[in-house]
Amino acid sequence: MVPCIDLANHAAGDATIANYDRDADGNAVLVLREDKSLSEGDEVTITYGDEKGACEMLFSYGFLDSAMQSAGTLFLGLTMPESDPAASVKLRTADCAPGVRLTDASNGSIEWSGDFIWMLCVNAEDGLQFPIARSTDGSEEIQALFNDQELTGGAAELHKRLQEHALWDVYHLRAVTILQQRLFDQLQVLYGSQDDCEAVEHGEGTTVRDQCFDQGMLLRRLEFELLEAAYEDFEHQKVRLVESQVVQDYLTSMNAAPAEANDTEGDDFS
Repeated sequence: MVPCIDLANHAAGDATIANYDRDADGNAVLVLREDKSLSEGDEVTITYGDEKGACEMLFSYGFLDSAMQSAGTLFLGLTMPESDPAASVKLRTADCAPGVRLTDASNGSIEWSGDFIWMLCVNAEDGLQFPIARSTDGSEEIQALFNDQELTGGAAELHKRLQEHALWDVYHLRAVTILQQRLFDQLQVLYGSQDDCEAVEHGEGTTVRDQCFDQGMLLRRLEFELLEAAYEDFEHQKVRLVESQVVQDYLTSMNAAPAEANDTEGDDFS
């Protein structure tokens, strides 16, 4: 908390009048922006963080900027499939938040980040192993290996190794496919609850104020739009990756493998 400065109201973008900083003595100071001027009686506004997403603004400060046209950023949780035999050890070694962050970039595209997804993209048959190793004091611990090389940096290091791998386009396609399905599931939740949300009683004589209701519905709409835009963007990414020669060769080899196995079933190699 900073005395006085904390009393300033929020205004985003060009409407921000001043920035706050610290002087050489460590004191918090207000600094008028270079392109702004003030007259006596004018309100001094600051930004509470133009980079903050709609969800964070509403949760942290209790309101959304009326000029906000996008959710900005959105974090979606990811879960390990119950069918993954290494699910529990992947969770322990990932060393990052189990989710993905979607961001509405300034160029209109949707960017995503989050290393946890790479733990969902590779398994034992891809070279990801978790053997039990015995330490010098005799205790046992689980190691994380990718292609027989130790992973000491969790999911972030796995991401780096995958980027350097010849099958990077394949792993990238797996990640985009998993994320697109996660977006679809989230959109279904929002679609399925829309009528119930709109039917909530609000206003005078209820426990929900009109302003709170309107802000909540605005957040839903902004997140709807971000999720839908991301879903479409992921579809374009999938099409591009499927056309990759690396992916085409991989799919061809996978389709050929069962046929080759069937061809040898009746052979006698005795």
